[in-house]
Amino acid sequence: MFTTTTLAALAAVALSACASHMGAPAMSFSQASLPAAVQVPAGHQVAMETVGVGQITYECRAKKDMAGHEWVFVGPDAKLMDRMGRPVGKYYGPPATWESNDGSKLTGAQVAVAPAAAGSIPLQLVKANPAMGMGAMQGVTYIQRVATQGGVAPAMPCDGSKAGMKQIVNYQADYILWKAA
Repeated sequence: MFTTTTLAALAAVALSACASHMGAPAMSFSQASLPAAVQVPAGHQVAMETVGVGQITYECRAKKDMAGHEWVFVGPDAKLMDRMGRPVGKYYGPPATWESNDGSKLTGAQVAVAPAAAGSIPLQLVKANPAMGMGAMQGVTYIQRVATQGGVAPAMPCDGSKAGMKQIVNYQADYILWKAA
């Protein structure tokens, strides 16, 4: 004969088993903790959350004022994956281009940046240009680069003897794509 405690325990086990098959509710990106400069304006909703993993190329070039040399950002090359780790596209440049596996793609113009953790490229807000091709990128209005890891210019010196030398650094960032609501 079962006691009330035993029945309650069995019920809890049964409910947790059912819940595990139902899956957890989808997490939705919140920009509440982001600096105001890189927040998407009201009236937009998340269209896609991606994780970009790849490299950024830098080149040692003369400074614009010709007083020395510096590492200059050349461009990114990253795979875009969904939150489950499935490939959904790529990010490359120049110009900065987000391309879906369905062939649709877009470019954009930087609106703002904000500091990230030490050793990581800044957070960024990009205003998207109209997409080319039909698909996932159609209707995207903004792209946020958040949760950045790595990607900063090389620490090694850049001087005249290294002019033209390229260095590739690894990075990861979340790219959140938004559409008008």
